[in-house]
Amino acid sequence: MFNSALGRGLAAAFLSLAAVAAQAQSWPTKPVRVINPFPAGGGVDTFARPIAAKLTVALGQSFYVENMGGAGGTVGASAAAKAAPDGYTIFVGAIHHAIAESLYTKLTYGIEKDFDPVTVLAYVPNVIVMHPKHQGINTYDDLLKYLKANPGKLNFGSAGNGTSHHRVGELFKMRTGTDIVHVPYKGAGPMMSDLLAGNVDMAFDGMGTSAPQIKAGKLRPLAVSTATRSPVIPDIPTLTEAGHPGYVAVTSFGLFARAGLPAPLANEYAAIVSEALGTAPVIETLHKMGLVPVGGTPGEFHRKVLADRARWAPIIQQSGIRLDA
Repeated sequence: MFNSALGRGLAAAFLSLAAVAAQAQSWPTKPVRVINPFPAGGGVDTFARPIAAKLTVALGQSFYVENMGGAGGTVGASAAAKAAPDGYTIFVGAIHHAIAESLYTKLTYGIEKDFDPVTVLAYVPNVIVMHPKHQGINTYDDLLKYLKANPGKLNFGSAGNGTSHHRVGELFKMRTGTDIVHVPYKGAGPMMSDLLAGNVDMAFDGMGTSAPQIKAGKLRPLAVSTATRSPVIPDIPTLTEAGHPGYVAVTSFGLFARAGLPAPLANEYAAIVSEALGTAPVIETLHKMGLVPVGGTPGEFHRKVLADRARWAPIIQQSGIRLDA
């Protein structure tokens, strides 16, 4: 999915990791596991695989991705929480890992207790997409009118119970007073396959996975859940423009390490990844994919985790979403 320009940008930035390795007791001296807590083909693979490939080249040790999907990403998170705090396990998490304790009645890890946030990788706008079989629903207003007149007649797919797709859908239902049936899948990849086949009607999907399908005419976009229009497909109106001011909901991805990772290594790691994300080729390429590169320090990421938990906890409580991990 990533073109050569992005590869060059990441490679240049990650080459300086060699200096960090020398400072951190010659780390790494063995292969490093990169846990992706979702099935292959979903949005997290957008980051995990190219980052792992460039780290492998830069440091001369294998950075290998393990897809460990299940239970809305909590299976992979639980595995990462059991790893040693030595930098040899990297966890590529999403916003719902930060708020999992509000969602799950049983959870084998705690985001504060078991993980150290390293850096935000990117924000991914959510976009309301319809299968084109619904010929009478061409705009957001069309959708709202149909939902008001036909409660429970449409369904929406998600990457799993409690995931961002699910939560944004529930927030939409609360904001609009509509009824849409939720259909959870085991990851964004399986959900997208069924959406393209017309087995589900719509989704509150991440732009990263929907943008190629929108451009190919396979999905019909109705609105994005960001404060401003997406640079990828600027013709899609925002939900604010559609009459829902302040309705902003984006998915974020970030790097987590096992709690106890030495602070110097965490800080240097964040700086190097942020440098890569700030280069023009990376920015341009991610924008084309519907993604907004972020970066930042571990402290900034930690504050975002706390803010996300504070924002979503009451919404989750009101929607009644409670899950067993």
